[in-house]
Amino acid sequence: MNASSLAPVLLIGGAGRVGSRAARWLRDMHPELPIVIAGRDIAKARRLATEIGHASAIVIDLGRVDLGLDEDASFSAVTVLLKDDSLSAMHFAQTHGVPYVAISDYAFDIGPEVALGVARPNAAPVLLLGHFLGGISVLATLHATRNFQRVDTIEMAAVFSPADIGGPTAQADMARVAEIAPHPLMLQDGHWVWAKGEAAQRTFTDIDGVVRQGQAYPLLDVVSLAVATEAVSIRIDAFMRNDADSSPSHRLIIDIAGLSQNGEPKRTRWVIEDDDFHQGMSGIGLALAIERLLGLSGGEPVKPGLYHPETLLRSEDVMQRLKQAGVSVRAYPLPDHVVST
Repeated sequence: MNASSLAPVLLIGGAGRVGSRAARWLRDMHPELPIVIAGRDIAKARRLATEIGHASAIVIDLGRVDLGLDEDASFSAVTVLLKDDSLSAMHFAQTHGVPYVAISDYAFDIGPEVALGVARPNAAPVLLLGHFLGGISVLATLHATRNFQRVDTIEMAAVFSPADIGGPTAQADMARVAEIAPHPLMLQDGHWVWAKGEAAQRTFTDIDGVVRQGQAYPLLDVVSLAVATEAVSIRIDAFMRNDADSSPSHRLIIDIAGLSQNGEPKRTRWVIEDDDFHQGMSGIGLALAIERLLGLSGGEPVKPGLYHPETLLRSEDVMQRLKQAGVSVRAYPLPDHVVST
């Protein structure tokens, strides 16, 4: 597929911190791909459009299923980087038969989108991308499990600072989650549970030997990995650093336990680090997903259906792209004394 022959990719909320990074990644990956940025601050959206080139900025109305646009408005994909309670953007994408990507929905949020996708299965590809780091976490974990005969336990821990959460939209969404979210979803000994109290907290030892207290988070990573690996226990926790923390960068720690190809007990730890952690890698993950949906990375454009990132992208390809971007990805055996609780 030639990017120059496509209608523009619409990034709703594209002038924000994650959206702007995704826009820049798309521009670097495909210089001829037209992009339209819809943001609450139209001046900010226009500045970004001018910066990346071959782009424009518009105002949309999420209160209308036509997004308040002219009848001849055409896009090759619709991506939403904020919580769209009306699902107007999804309706718009289905009506026009183009890929739809939702990046701001948690495990308890996706019911309405799944219902709409099931009701119109042949309308458009729908990617539910409410995973940590725009799906990078899931794909990195699957890459780490490739030498296991059997995976029993997956424990992910995100260590980042408040400054890396995002701009006003992302912070408002986190406030929304804190107010209305149920207990975080996790898989525990083969049973799905909404953990609470002590079960929702986990103490783990960081790679620098610092013991941290993490809090489970209700992300879609756990359901994706449960299906892909058949592990019996899966959780993802977050630890918020403070300004006094001497750690040089933000990181995602992935601890995996199971059986090796030889049938021996095996535990490994993978670590992903980058200074532009949550926002930057979420932008990379979103850009790679859009590229695949449109058929710009080889192969045909994705057909209508419901998707998660691991059903579209190969983990090996994504890890290679991360390394090319300068992201640190490394693995080493988990020492006996580094045990989470």
